[in-house]
Amino acid sequence: MAKREPLLIPSISQNVWPWLTIGVTVGLAVILLQSQGRSWLCTCGYVLLWAGDIWSSDNSQHLFDPYSFTHVLHGVVFYALLAWSLPRLTASWRLAIALAIEAGWEVIENAEFIIQRYRETTLALGYNGDTIINSLTDILLCAVGFWLAQQLGFRRSALLFVATELILIFWIRDSLILNVLMLLYPIEAIKAWQMGAM
Repeated sequence: MAKREPLLIPSISQNVWPWLTIGVTVGLAVILLQSQGRSWLCTCGYVLLWAGDIWSSDNSQHLFDPYSFTHVLHGVVFYALLAWSLPRLTASWRLAIALAIEAGWEVIENAEFIIQRYRETTLALGYNGDTIINSLTDILLCAVGFWLAQQLGFRRSALLFVATELILIFWIRDSLILNVLMLLYPIEAIKAWQMGAM
């Protein structure tokens, strides 16, 4: 009896399913953001490639802004955590999980109670949430961070993380770590220092 050739479908589906999952995840995030009242584009009537002033109404309304770098760091962190906790999973599935977490955060971050929390505890006094295009860019940048971490390895990724944090702290008096800290456990001295940049 001749040996049967292995079916190609399982190997094809193993490659396709993570990408389909990413597509569905991003699509679902868009639907949920729309249901929260998020607009696709800035209500100002124009789209900027870069909006560098975190104190302006353009912040989080266009394609890229200083907080875009924190989403790259999300990808770096997710890569490290998923590579450590799920080492047998393929990189594409780990990316799908990372982007599902990131997309979930984009939806939660734009919920009214989180927007209000940002206004009360962080330097984002006039924060009104992200546009959908800004959220999509943030998800893309998470994928960029994931890819960078995969290419750089642990030590160089850690250096990238620390360097980015320090640059953001000196540039905008905020960073991923400070943002999380101030959202969860606000410290008045840090907020006063951050507000000194206004």
